[in-house]
Amino acid sequence: MSYEKLHVWQKSMIMTEKIYLYTKAFPTDEQYGITSQMRRAAISVPSNIAEGRHRNSKADYCRFLCMAYASTKELLTQIEISRRLQYLEQNNFEILHSQVHEVSRMLYSLMKSLQ
Repeated sequence: MSYEKLHVWQKSMIMTEKIYLYTKAFPTDEQYGITSQMRRAAISVPSNIAEGRHRNSKADYCRFLCMAYASTKELLTQIEISRRLQYLEQNNFEILHSQVHEVSRMLYSLMKSLQ
């Protein structure tokens, strides 16, 4: 199955789009700070899923899924920091937190099913 058909990849793409949308409203002096960091972490999730899916072994695939999973944890922390700094409105925080947490759970389940 192609990575594009994986629900976790599809959900992670939507999550990444939301990260980009919401970080547009962050202060311009954060362009090279938390904005850039959040975007890089978000992009790494679907990217690692895609790259891992087309590796030659299950062990490699799991390693890339583990990197994607770690990026979701990084994102959850950055989302919380953004809320505390009042860069994210509560509603947007809840939407992002829920989406990232869902992708994280899906990745964990996929990793466990491959082990």
